[in-house]
Amino acid sequence: MLVYLRAAGASLVLDARGAYPVVVHWGRDLDDLNEPSLAALADAAVPAVPSSALDVPLRLSLLPTVAQGWSGRPAISGHRRDEGGSVPDLRLVQVQRSATAAVLDLKTKDGRLRLTTDIELTRQGVLRVRHRLRNEGADDFQLASLDVLLPVPTEASEILDFTGVWAYERRPQRTRVRDGLWSRESRHGRPGHNDAFLMMVGTPGFGFRSGRIWAAHLAWSGDKRSWVERHPLGHTVLGCGELLTPGEMRLAPGEQYATPWAVTAWSDSGIDGLSSRLHAWIRDIAPARRPAPVVLNTWEAVYFDHDADRLDRLVDLAAEVGVERFVLDDGWFTGRRDPRRALGDWYVDQDRWPAGLGPLVDRVHQRGMDFGLWVEPEMVSPDSRLARAHPEWVLGPSDSPTWRWQRVLDLTHPDAYAYVLQRLTALLTEYPIGYLKWDHNRDLLHEGATHRQTKAVYRLLAALRDAFAHLHIESCASGGARIDLGILPLVDRVWASDNNDPLERQRIQRWTSVLVPLEYLGGHLGDTTAHITGRASDLSFRLATALLGNAGVEWDLTRTTPNERADIARWIVRYKQLRHLLHTGTLVRADDDRLGRYLYGVVDAHGDCGVYVLATLAPPESGLPAPLRFPGLEPQRRYTVRPLPLGPPVRTVGEAAPAWLRSGGVTLPGRVLAEVGLPAPLLAPAQAMLYSAEADG
Repeated sequence: MLVYLRAAGASLVLDARGAYPVVVHWGRDLDDLNEPSLAALADAAVPAVPSSALDVPLRLSLLPTVAQGWSGRPAISGHRRDEGGSVPDLRLVQVQRSATAAVLDLKTKDGRLRLTTDIELTRQGVLRVRHRLRNEGADDFQLASLDVLLPVPTEASEILDFTGVWAYERRPQRTRVRDGLWSRESRHGRPGHNDAFLMMVGTPGFGFRSGRIWAAHLAWSGDKRSWVERHPLGHTVLGCGELLTPGEMRLAPGEQYATPWAVTAWSDSGIDGLSSRLHAWIRDIAPARRPAPVVLNTWEAVYFDHDADRLDRLVDLAAEVGVERFVLDDGWFTGRRDPRRALGDWYVDQDRWPAGLGPLVDRVHQRGMDFGLWVEPEMVSPDSRLARAHPEWVLGPSDSPTWRWQRVLDLTHPDAYAYVLQRLTALLTEYPIGYLKWDHNRDLLHEGATHRQTKAVYRLLAALRDAFAHLHIESCASGGARIDLGILPLVDRVWASDNNDPLERQRIQRWTSVLVPLEYLGGHLGDTTAHITGRASDLSFRLATALLGNAGVEWDLTRTTPNERADIARWIVRYKQLRHLLHTGTLVRADDDRLGRYLYGVVDAHGDCGVYVLATLAPPESGLPAPLRFPGLEPQRRYTVRPLPLGPPVRTVGEAAPAWLRSGGVTLPGRVLAEVGLPAPLLAPAQAMLYSAEADG
């Protein structure tokens, strides 16, 4: 059988006529092809036979192994006790297909292993693939690895993925595709700050607006790996899968293992083309609840200093500037005075809060805001009542090193899971809490525990969402160490980084938003001096940086001036005006990185309007910077581009602004704005301006 899936300008052709299903094409839509044409294509795609190689053509299947002549990383490996190390040879026995999906059934010759591959091409052109392996033998099967591999053409010769450390996540890195393996592995028990995130391979020099790209992301919040491999014979594959430790996945007779979904996409219009597909698909399958309220988080405002009078003043000022959700961060529970103790003791501290949280919650509600609370349910402090009472609930040996003075709570232990669920349920029942900031401040680092722990976390989040339909949850993991499409459908917001320095945040948010839609992307207006970097920045720069996303404030407003609070209030009004556009429109980015600036924005689905941010990260290369070219507008429609005030005036380094800015704006066709552009203002470094683009009529 030949399988041809088409959607949104993308297509997949699969030759399932033989023992091994072969990917003939993944990329641009090939238009209408009938069965004879598909057969001709598949037959013509059979490669030549080179010297000193297999005597039959090497065709790359969906599950390539050494049994097929593939000497690269195999898609599956494992063994039974009586076999030693082996790579199972699974052969096709049945194919089911529809217009947008296919299900392939494969078996080993002895019938002891059965594998089902699910393939779906969504209406947005996102290709999803997963495998389900079932042990139908009479003894255990030890699975070592099961991955999704897809071929990419030889023109895809440049790799872009990501690395990073705490507070500096999503650093892009490029390398050339070479013979051999470029492999990125995460062994943190979570994706980690250095997560490869989205593995992209494309034509040389591909950017946001140009180039052909094939990309893969594993929708999984535990250990994982992704890679690009080029075989000397010329085949190049893009792969990803869960990273299993030895002995972690033992399948008893009748048991099944399902891989996480590999979420892949192809684009012929650069990285923005990938984002357009991925964002639209995410909004379809896991729509964030809207509107996303403006948050004030107390962490960088008060840290562990939970003084009732100070918090009351902060509540009043938050309401005054227009905040919609007040979140009490770490320090509210029994004995918690610093990060060294009390995690797991999820009871309100009676010394700090003799009347409970009720008075604070009431004040928040009286001022027209809803109330949120910080928790870290997956962790436990050695210095806690919980750890002393139940050491058997703590993962790992008692002398294993702590991380941020904490250990991991074993949520696969039924009693530990029940305790956490009961305590969170009790808090959410006693108090009208609308939001949990769910933190995860250390790596797991316990071999063999990650898969089941990750599944338990998913179950816990799902149980809370089912029980409390109104509840919003933010996923934080020492900042941005757990941002993936496994956790995203279970939460309403992700915290991209603990770093609120706008200069760093511009970079972090730019690259996190390649995968994550803006309505999920939490960003906060911080203090003048960033608490992590110690760098000072202008208020207008901080306001613009926190605008395009799920906006909030993390600043002690009791120490701000009336003028600063007035600027914050106007910023929040502007955000609320733009919120629907920001959280439903198409994200677009100019390829301005080499110029020391970013120009990016959001255009509404109909092309009627857009909003853009120009952010300068470094001094310009010349006295007159390159023109601003506004991407994403309809080429034939005319747009009026105007500056939008946002906080105090920006700092400039020139004698006069460009004429179009001095006149208050200009009206030009979208094609002109994208191709010719407009003269750039002479901004100093670490400045930002906001622009609107409104179509005529």
